[in-house]
Amino acid sequence: MMHQPSSQPRLSPTSDTKDREKEREKATDDIVTLLAPRLAYFAGVARTEHVTRAAHEMNVPQSTLSRAMVRLEEDLGVDLFARHGRTVSLTPAGRTFLTSVERALAEIERAADEVRADADPTTGKVAFGFLHTMGAETVPGLLHDFRADHPRVRFSLVQNYGEAMIERLRAGELDLCLTSPVPDAPDLVARRLDEQKLRLVVPADHRLATRKRIRLAEAAEETFVTLEPGYGLRRITDALCREAGFKPRIAFEGEEAETLRGLVAAGLGVALLPPPAVARPGVVELTVTAPRAAREIGVAWLEGRPDTPPVAAFKKFLLSRRGNLLPT
Repeated sequence: MMHQPSSQPRLSPTSDTKDREKEREKATDDIVTLLAPRLAYFAGVARTEHVTRAAHEMNVPQSTLSRAMVRLEEDLGVDLFARHGRTVSLTPAGRTFLTSVERALAEIERAADEVRADADPTTGKVAFGFLHTMGAETVPGLLHDFRADHPRVRFSLVQNYGEAMIERLRAGELDLCLTSPVPDAPDLVARRLDEQKLRLVVPADHRLATRKRIRLAEAAEETFVTLEPGYGLRRITDALCREAGFKPRIAFEGEEAETLRGLVAAGLGVALLPPPAVARPGVVELTVTAPRAAREIGVAWLEGRPDTPPVAAFKKFLLSRRGNLLPT
């Protein structure tokens, strides 16, 4: 006998579980929305064990406070107070609830203090991201100069490649970042600040090491060491090689420009890199005459996000360094 397939759709256990989880989450969200405005009232009444006295201390009408407590108990479905005329005392359920409420209110107060401190014009915080290649000289110099006028402003610093910093901007983890190439996206504001020339770095015993200048096409047969895909400098390297008429052969993909410079010195390949903070032995750095080898450095932030006073001050400072951002 053949069994006819059922025409009724059947939910998998996984789907059913997810539905139940969503229902529980919604119920939790609903009760939090209902309870949150009344928690401070509850803690005040519990502390004084007297509605009139609590209303006076919190500067709210007694009727408002009484109604809030009744509604709180109704929402929870338990009695929090035993009432004795004008005074009240906590029930066992009320004492259990108070312990968690006091902890929650203390955490809210701590969070409020933290965000107020971060926004303080004198001692507030700036979350600032920058490229690996700007960590040796550029960023320390910028912070030194800015702190001459804002000595107590604090910085939360993130050193990363460009795409990762843009993600952190969008996630709200950064206020500003220095990056390259300068991003072009509708949800970001970006301003070009400076330009940095790139050089072809070759080993000191390389056939091109006696040169001072070179057309990039002359390195078409060389093996390159580069940053990993996703890094701005890697995209620039690929674009310049493409403009010069070749696709580079890659021997190594890394995360740090100075690591690449060391691998060039070891003879692993050549690289297109910005100038080093300190000259490195074992390599020669050649000026690229064609195509024009340079990268733009810019500052970016999220469109529409209001600045705290310290972020606004640092942003204004960075924009004032347009054309004079990089050490000479």
